[in-house]
Amino acid sequence: MRPFYLILISVSLGVIGQLCLKQGMRGFGGNFSELFLYALRSPFVISGFGFYALSSLIWLIVLSRVNLSYAYPMLSIGYVLIVFFSWLIFKENIGLWHWAGVILICLGVSLLSR
Repeated sequence: MRPFYLILISVSLGVIGQLCLKQGMRGFGGNFSELFLYALRSPFVISGFGFYALSSLIWLIVLSRVNLSYAYPMLSIGYVLIVFFSWLIFKENIGLWHWAGVILICLGVSLLSR
């Protein structure tokens, strides 16, 4: 598989993991001492860590095949996806400057991928 696709898969799994963690922690209102037990009982939190683990394993394959100076900036695709899905799924308010930053990130990633 082409390295760029492996990067996209790794980033996508990381984003899914982050979205699962957010969903799993939406109802948490306790303090730090209650956090561990709450997280262990949340299927979303456990799934989120699973997606992160899979993302990390694929990232190791990426690192074995691609220069770090190329691969690492591609992780910023995750920022774009997180902003979009936070708006779509969690109905977060994303302002104009936020979207402008997302566009700049997209432009930067497109330059780096060439």
